[in-house]
Amino acid sequence: MTHSMRTDTYPPQLDGGRGRRDAAARYALLPLRIFLGVTFVYAGLDKLTDPAFLKADGAGSIGETMRAVRDSSAVPALVDLALKSPVGFGYAMAFGELAVGLGVLFGVLTRLAALGGALISLSLWLTVSWASDPYYLGNDLPYLMAWLPFVLAGAPVLSVDAAWRSRRRHRTGGLGQSGLG
Repeated sequence: MTHSMRTDTYPPQLDGGRGRRDAAARYALLPLRIFLGVTFVYAGLDKLTDPAFLKADGAGSIGETMRAVRDSSAVPALVDLALKSPVGFGYAMAFGELAVGLGVLFGVLTRLAALGGALISLSLWLTVSWASDPYYLGNDLPYLMAWLPFVLAGAPVLSVDAAWRSRRRHRTGGLGQSGLG
């Protein structure tokens, strides 16, 4: 006896609402993806347009922020590395946030973009918000956790990645595709 997975689908009215539940499950992470994408685009643009942030010294500068958190961070060596060129680090952070946000928002290389977002959030957690007490008051740890579903699953719907997957599937006749994209 051969067992196979059913590939047929039924309209919502014939399956007792299963279609709607399946659609809800498929789209469940879309609000989080939009939130993270918009937030990181905004954060990147905010840094690039803030004249005080992209300076080595002074109130509100990346240099001043790094010096303020150096001794309370979990990885002072990471802060020291940023302090070697605070302005360069500030630009890298801003453009990194912008790239991550746009990648996740549009679903382009989503897993890679989400990994970048997770690494940015991890580095901020280990440096800037490490001293938050209790730990859950720091905002970078929840951002880190929010990136992980996208590192694992990508953006399966309403994304450039999904369109590329669909095109590949059509080109290969659906062979060899696991659907885990």
